[in-house]
Amino acid sequence: MSTTLPAPAVALPPADAALPAAPTDRARTYLVKTLGCQMNVHDSEHMAGMLEEAGYVPAPAADAAAEDVDVIVINTCAVRENAADKLYGNLGRLAGQKRTRPGMQIAVGGCLAQKDRAVIVERAPWVDVVFGTHNLDVLPALLERARHNARAQVEIAESLQVFPSTLPTRRESVYAGWVSISVGCNNTCTFCIVPHLRGKERDRRPGEVLTEVEALVGQGAIEVTLLGQNVNSYGVEFGDRQAFAKLLRAAGAVPGLERLRFTSPHPAAFTDDVIEAMAATPTVMPQLHMPLQSGSDRVLRAMRRSYRSEKFLGILDRVRAAIPDAAITTDIIVGFPGETEEDFAETLRVVEASRFSSAFTFQYSLRPGTPAADLPDQLPKAVVQERYERLVALQERISWEENQAQVGRTVDVLVAEGEGRKDGATARLSGRAADNRLVHLSLPVGLPATDAPRPGDLVTVDVTHAAPHHLVADSALTGGSFAVRRTRAGDAWQRRATGAEEHAHGGAGGGCGTGAAAAGPVSLGLPSIGLPVR
Repeated sequence: MSTTLPAPAVALPPADAALPAAPTDRARTYLVKTLGCQMNVHDSEHMAGMLEEAGYVPAPAADAAAEDVDVIVINTCAVRENAADKLYGNLGRLAGQKRTRPGMQIAVGGCLAQKDRAVIVERAPWVDVVFGTHNLDVLPALLERARHNARAQVEIAESLQVFPSTLPTRRESVYAGWVSISVGCNNTCTFCIVPHLRGKERDRRPGEVLTEVEALVGQGAIEVTLLGQNVNSYGVEFGDRQAFAKLLRAAGAVPGLERLRFTSPHPAAFTDDVIEAMAATPTVMPQLHMPLQSGSDRVLRAMRRSYRSEKFLGILDRVRAAIPDAAITTDIIVGFPGETEEDFAETLRVVEASRFSSAFTFQYSLRPGTPAADLPDQLPKAVVQERYERLVALQERISWEENQAQVGRTVDVLVAEGEGRKDGATARLSGRAADNRLVHLSLPVGLPATDAPRPGDLVTVDVTHAAPHHLVADSALTGGSFAVRRTRAGDAWQRRATGAEEHAHGGAGGGCGTGAAAAGPVSLGLPSIGLPVR
């Protein structure tokens, strides 16, 4: 069921004879901005694909940076308390841009749009379109309707209308891609608003997933991440509780695929058949994101997390026994209502025992509409902040120790685009090792530009230095390992960068690109590993 809500007229720019007329003789440009997790990033790829299928073109890089575009789409997150602040901060800035650009349109989608609905156009009446998580497919039609009617269009579907993976897609990367295996979540964690906004879990059929993986590989990708709110419950809908392990083995066997990852599992449903599939499938990378949330069994019960700390630690032990080099990351919430100092001490104990390579740590964020919002004993901000700082200090020490243990190891790095913010200043490239650790690597002095690794190529280097959040591999400067393997993925990146890539839309992983244009979706915000809540 879809609900179209009444909305006020779009706030048009003030009359000014000096303003140029809205362009009518060229394709309209677009920019998609993403606030949130991988699920949102992948949804943004679908939004970009639909816009391009409707005749829009990605804004050139300079125009995208200046937000000087005809259509800007903000794909929102509702998980954290400051989600609304981020959205309205962006919208406030864009109000001025819209006043100087006739015909510009602003659309808001994603989880916060699903939650707040018409509130968005009440607070920001210059917004043209609001659409939810269940009806991504209506974006182009709503934009056209808003232009024709000169009124904001707010349309929210209460249940999934079209499975997102059947929609056209403009991939953010040509060498690595997301493949959604399910949408929604059947868990009832008391702190989480995601099930309310994305609905019950819906699983794709295995054949559809494998077809999309094969299509991505056919377009040049060598790394794929299987994506879902709770990937290891995959298959329950069609009656096969071992479906996820089978899917890992089958996807990992796709010819041409070199790296397979997944995110995120739930500890309560994580079974040994998945560990066996990970260990037995060479393309499944030695990396696992396993959300802890709290080390206190009492708090886990209050969170409705159906596992306890010893079960969690047992899973980690079995993973490391089968995959000794596995890097394990996690999510942790500090300051859940009623959390005592003893509860927090249990979290510190489990973190110390778990030896996470990194952790996404969050201060509990009260979300209206969740059961936890009505719990007594909401903790003072000062208490939560002090505990948070202690947890971060502990994890920083562990991350640094775990990364120091990598020094001297030889690793294969998949070179990425835009991973290292200081690469220009340091003359390094950046990418991910097999275990997903971020590696900054140096090139040999005098290496010809034509021989330099491209995004999507693999480089073998020795780790020479470590920091809590990254590794450094300067072995090319010290006589150590340095070898480049140019890949199909690098070729695909080069074709896109030079404008040689053909346009190809389709539900099974279609993508398109143009040489001078910026990539369609632009990610703005939350951590890039792990969905924020499970």
